Amino acid sequence: MMSKPDYYEVLEVHREVTTVELKQAYRKKALEHHPDRNPDNPEAEERFKVCAEAYAVLSDPQKRQMYDQFGHAGLGGAGGPGFGDIGDVFSQFQDIFGDLFGGGGGFGFGGFGRQRRDPNGPARGADIRTDVSLSLREAAFGAEREIDLSHPSPCEACSGTGAKNGELEGCATCGGRGQVARAQGAFVMTTTCPTCQGRGSRAKEACEECEGGGQVDVERVVKLTIPGGVDTGQSLRLSGRGQEGVRGGPAGDLYVTVHVEPDEDFQREGFDLVHRLDVTFPQAALGAKVEVPALEEDEDAMQTIKVPSGTQPGETLIVRGGGVPRLNGRGRGDLVCVVAVEVPKRLSREQKRLLKDLGRTLDES
Repeated sequence: MMSKPDYYEVLEVHREVTTVELKQAYRKKALEHHPDRNPDNPEAEERFKVCAEAYAVLSDPQKRQMYDQFGHAGLGGAGGPGFGDIGDVFSQFQDIFGDLFGGGGGFGFGGFGRQRRDPNGPARGADIRTDVSLSLREAAFGAEREIDLSHPSPCEACSGTGAKNGELEGCATCGGRGQVARAQGAFVMTTTCPTCQGRGSRAKEACEECEGGGQVDVERVVKLTIPGGVDTGQSLRLSGRGQEGVRGGPAGDLYVTVHVEPDEDFQREGFDLVHRLDVTFPQAALGAKVEVPALEEDEDAMQTIKVPSGTQPGETLIVRGGGVPRLNGRGRGDLVCVVAVEVPKRLSREQKRLLKDLGRTLDES
């Protein structure tokens, strides 16, 4: 499998690039690699999409932070959003291409641009987003899950057209053009036909399976492999596991957002874990060896650490490598034990006498 390119190198920007500089760099690269400017270069379209993928990640503050810290692994192991074709790029960055490519992104330069996508041709399926809840140990060491999905899907009976047996007829409203024009003062505005939604055709008779909607609700189960080291808010992308495409188009993607449940022993901070370590006054004063929970796949796993004599409340004892495994496979975070000295609420007469004697000796020292 080919490695993903460095997104900063793709756009030729430094890692501290500002939002304005990033947008300028992307516009420049998009202009350079636009397929209409490179008709004899079959690789131009792929470079154009890679540039869009890089910009999609670096222009999103959350994705950029994850990418800066963990590289492509921080994006769910699949890099950026990916783009099925040039139309996907234009639709996502219409604000950028609006003035760059003549108002629609897809009409190129000097009238020799790309034609409007055939509304009756293949269309990519929609992306699906869902959530998954994990225990701390599942997030740390990875897990296998089966996710139940319920979503609309193109009707097989009519191939997503909404027409019985897929039989269509020309739209009378737009005359089959998919667009309608209306005068507004001295200008003529062209908009998508409201009757056929830009397809230029409509059903002769509604499909009985989907009642003319072109979609039916489906339920399915998706098996998901969750890599160790994921954290709350991160999304895993399963390419091609979203909604099915229409008329032979590719399927969309499935995005699964992770939520890690609170743990009774640990509080997670990045790849480090924080644990409240309760010790008695004698243990803190004299020193001791105590057991603390260990983050292992066995929930009952324990480990022994040393409490030095004279340990004060609030001090931290660090177990190197006792935290969460890192996504890139380079070791683990640390376990930080915060010392809390327990003060007994009830004492026997003998215990009170001994403590008073101790108090007197401490005052005399």
